[in-house]
Amino acid sequence: MAQTFTTRPEIRGTFGAVASTHWIGSAVGFGILEQGGNAFDAAAATAFTLQIVEPHLNGPGGEVPIIVHPAGADCPRVLCGQGTAPGSATIARLNAMGVTRMPGTGLLPAVVPGAFGAWMQLLLEHGSMPLDDILAPAIAYARNGFPVVHRAAESLHAIAPFFRAHWKHSADVWLPGGDAPRPGARVSQPQIAETYARILAEAASAGADREARIEAAMRAFYQGFVADAVDRFYRTEQADDTGTRYPGLLTGEDMARWRPTWEDPVSTEFAGVTVHSAGPWTQGPALLQVLRILDAAGIDSMEPGGAAWAHLIVEALKLALADRDAWFADPEHADVPLDRLLSPDYIRRRAAAIGDTADGDLRPGDPAPDGAARRDALLALAATPGSTAPRNMGQGTGEPTFADLPEIEGDTVHFDVVDRWGNLVAATPSGGWLQSSPAVPGLGFSVTTRGQMFWLDERLPSHLAPHRRPRTTLTPTVLTRNGRAVMGLGTPGGDQQVQWTLGLLLRHLHQGLNLQAAIDAPLLHTAHHVSSFAPRMFRRSVLCIEDRFPRAVRDELAARGHHLDVQPAWSLGRMCAAGFTSGGFVRAAATPRFMQAYAVGR
Repeated sequence: MAQTFTTRPEIRGTFGAVASTHWIGSAVGFGILEQGGNAFDAAAATAFTLQIVEPHLNGPGGEVPIIVHPAGADCPRVLCGQGTAPGSATIARLNAMGVTRMPGTGLLPAVVPGAFGAWMQLLLEHGSMPLDDILAPAIAYARNGFPVVHRAAESLHAIAPFFRAHWKHSADVWLPGGDAPRPGARVSQPQIAETYARILAEAASAGADREARIEAAMRAFYQGFVADAVDRFYRTEQADDTGTRYPGLLTGEDMARWRPTWEDPVSTEFAGVTVHSAGPWTQGPALLQVLRILDAAGIDSMEPGGAAWAHLIVEALKLALADRDAWFADPEHADVPLDRLLSPDYIRRRAAAIGDTADGDLRPGDPAPDGAARRDALLALAATPGSTAPRNMGQGTGEPTFADLPEIEGDTVHFDVVDRWGNLVAATPSGGWLQSSPAVPGLGFSVTTRGQMFWLDERLPSHLAPHRRPRTTLTPTVLTRNGRAVMGLGTPGGDQQVQWTLGLLLRHLHQGLNLQAAIDAPLLHTAHHVSSFAPRMFRRSVLCIEDRFPRAVRDELAARGHHLDVQPAWSLGRMCAAGFTSGGFVRAAATPRFMQAYAVGR
């Protein structure tokens, strides 16, 4: 039987596997499995290590949604590590400061950094190893150094003048000696190492009990010296991408009142599996909606990779992403009609709205009585002058960018872990990008600017208000079959996360490719949506497509009315996946794109 060529093997074994967006993170996670830790221990160690080695993509002050499927459980659960808006964060307060759009950088868009608390909660309830062992690899890399990847060095070189002029503390952390590092240079983060070492020291004062130490570490971060340092610094004024200096709104009190929460996932059946995502405080349910639309439209009968297949995918994504923007929000603070958005009747109507040519309109649906007002607000914001400006929408875009500096992208990391006992973890950490907010003095890291995703328009459900979660783009996904874990998967990429995850699912579930082949396959995504990030651009009918799609396919898509933005080969997506085969093997795969991600297993 002929074997499909892949850039790397699909990893298979019986012991365990880790797939992450950086080879060091994968190696650290697998090392924890080798030491006898479970998937939850390995996931936390991987996460803390990725904060160090991919600091332009996530950090200690970021956020994370985590989906876990413990061995023997009937269904996955979602652990929300997305922090909330400050208690004083209101549209009226920002307007009084002269702010009419939420900045993408600086102090104003900060929300409570939730990643640390989420990993502590996961370890508290499902971990098995001492906290010192989990944090040891991250502290070692922060203290002793790591090779800085090309894209991190690019970002640092581009933003170095801004650091020197405006964010002195960031310059101290990232420009030792005054210069940005070159790709491959050894970089250390001693302040972060000392921050985590101090947390461990305070945790040790709680005694020998593992759980007591984890709780003490949580207090040190959210009620102790970390929160105190954030509180002091966020009362100062710092520059942001509006060209103005503003103080922050985040306080120690905001941090002290927050805790991570467990939630049930949102789920749908597709191609013989159940697909699970986090709730509408993420864009995960948009993936479920588009899968249902595609199913209703008969995509399983189409040639994978063909023009009709690609057209149907893009048009379904346009509808699902428009519904995301019009309806998704923190369900604890907004009425999100998720049942109606995923109902068979509504899905049939959305599928029937797809024609043979590209739709140039922005068309959220109307599943609830106030839909017209939301649709009007979204259309008005999409038509804001400058919102349709050309922009490279390649890998990682959608995350924060300084308008006056070239190609300074924050982004995200993703990883999946499975172990020999049948546990599975899928997580998409993000935020706390070194280039999006100034480093907090004494801590060495930046605080998330995820609040930039709030709208300053009350007609849209995900508008700024106290103690709300922003509607994030982070989209970890888990598949199960008959209640048993099958796979965790995901990717960085802002608004593209749903779209690239969809590509992997279709290639694997419909085309029958193994995980590595499905990840290697050429990708596409639509830019026909309002960006989730400042400056909220909208590129009407633009389809970004890798040039590995055949020319005939691209020509037919253009003839159907899509405005093609042809991207270089191997430039879209940073997918990772790990799971279990029906025969009882563990398996994993990671993208070769950008030469960072790796899967490790045996």
